[in-house]
Amino acid sequence: MSRIVRFHRIGDPEVLQIDELEIGQPKAGEVRIRVRALGLNRAEAMFRAGAYLETPNPPSKLGYEAAGQIEALGQGVTGFAVGDAVSTIPSFSMGQYGVYGDAAIVPAHAVVKHPANLSWSEAASIWMQYLTAYGALVEIGGLAKGQAVVITAASSSVGIAAIQIVNSVGAVPIATTRTSAKRDALLKAGARHVIATQEQDLAKEVLHLTDGKGAHIAFDPVCGPGVEALAAAMGAGGTIFLYGALAREPTPFPLFAAIGKNLALRGYTLFSVVSNQERLDRGKRFVVDGLAGGRLKPVIDRTFTLTDIVEAHRYLESNQQFGKIVVTS
Repeated sequence: MSRIVRFHRIGDPEVLQIDELEIGQPKAGEVRIRVRALGLNRAEAMFRAGAYLETPNPPSKLGYEAAGQIEALGQGVTGFAVGDAVSTIPSFSMGQYGVYGDAAIVPAHAVVKHPANLSWSEAASIWMQYLTAYGALVEIGGLAKGQAVVITAASSSVGIAAIQIVNSVGAVPIATTRTSAKRDALLKAGARHVIATQEQDLAKEVLHLTDGKGAHIAFDPVCGPGVEALAAAMGAGGTIFLYGALAREPTPFPLFAAIGKNLALRGYTLFSVVSNQERLDRGKRFVVDGLAGGRLKPVIDRTFTLTDIVEAHRYLESNQQFGKIVVTS
């Protein structure tokens, strides 16, 4: 029997519970993993609350990122052996293959042998954040040396990953946060500049920092009314990547800024990368090379145990964290 986290109804973190289940053997094209660590993501909280791209069908599993050792291989799976240390790329249905638990069955295409120097917690903290940021900034955005990037919600795991990736290509990361409380931590994490949006005028500050040219890319999981300020901060021909919905208010389309600056506002998710094998292969090489070279290094904020999964989700939604929240099993 395995301890598997599920929710039997949509709702707040309190709906999460640990069920004792027999998960069985992997089918063709699948592997079973003994989970050592889980990386938590905002998408999982949204899924649990019924506000995600995928609709849950309770009782439902959840979770995208796990690291552990392979326990069993399904028919036709090659390139892996029992005992291999692996981690999972978010490229599957959470409801079908959720990884929260001390064991998980996942499709083999989502399994990667991560760099051996990573701890279990670090290995569970790489693929969602780095591939999400890579796909927008590098693969689609074509980010180049010297270009300015505005990174909103920059203290999130994806935000910190974006800062590291922007620095790795020689571009300029401009981090935003609501107040100055996380300014020093963001500067230490590699942000070239930090703007506290409740204390400073975002567009005015970005234009000043870029000598009036504006940003080339904005990378935004917040959306809502703040998109208008982002548009005002952009340079001609810039792109705003919208990849989340942290703001509860509707997101306006900044028509006049978009027309006047020839801006592109693009909806984006990690699946733009993981659903395309060539993009995914390039992304995996970028991440592995960056980790090996020290240009990329996951920042872990706090670690919980599986028994404390409800508290971990409460913390996930508190916006207090700086970096990744990890759960060990």
